[in-house]
Amino acid sequence: MELENNFEGKVVWLTGASSGIGKELSIQLSSYGAKLILSSRNEQLLNELKLTLQNTAEHIVLPLDLADASSFPEKFKHVTEKYGQIDFLIQNGGISQRGTASESSEEVVRKIMEVNFFGNVLLTKTVLPALRKSKGQIVVISSIAGKFGFFLRSSYSASKHALHGYYESLALEEESNGVSVTMVCPGKINTPISTNALAADGNKHGSMDHNQETGMPVSICVSQLLKAVAKQKREVLIGNKEIKAVTLKRLLPRLFWRVIRKQSPT
Repeated sequence: MELENNFEGKVVWLTGASSGIGKELSIQLSSYGAKLILSSRNEQLLNELKLTLQNTAEHIVLPLDLADASSFPEKFKHVTEKYGQIDFLIQNGGISQRGTASESSEEVVRKIMEVNFFGNVLLTKTVLPALRKSKGQIVVISSIAGKFGFFLRSSYSASKHALHGYYESLALEEESNGVSVTMVCPGKINTPISTNALAADGNKHGSMDHNQETGMPVSICVSQLLKAVAKQKREVLIGNKEIKAVTLKRLLPRLFWRVIRKQSPT
């Protein structure tokens, strides 16, 4: 598949662009000729990333805090004044968790839901009119934890489950308007997601989990992701053998629960 045909000249707004899957998406999409709006909270990292991308002048850095929905209309106006259209909204921004349900503070629970669900959804609502005009596509980076709960991920898993319900509904409603939705569920991918995850007390977990260190290389993950986006798949699971757990849960749930409780949370 010639991905250049799908992304060349297209305007892509990408959240969580400064690291992990978002950073690799920026690299690969720029190589296919896309025009990128690079968003995250870390403006310095975004500026450093932009300088490494192909066709640097075609991209802009637009700092964005998903917990501050009041800023979205102004950011949206800036994008549309610059490019005149938005073809893809890739919702990659978010925050993970490494704390038990019983010990995680209310602040942690609310912050995860605010960023991963409410911020995500409200940005989509802001951008939706432009996507209707372009017959565009929304790409939501969920997680395998959006398909089943797991140790130390209660609020994170809940936020991802919520995204599936919301975007499955949105996809049905917007199909007649030409807007498509692709849900992406990565498994164990070699990114710093665990380092930046919130511990039960709200501090950063601060270490790289074995599951991430030994996970699928992020470049392979993103390559598979973009192929699924180009095919406008409704949902795609990306990872190694861990993604088989989704099928196991559906077909043999009792066996699934015996297997999953033996897995390491980190």
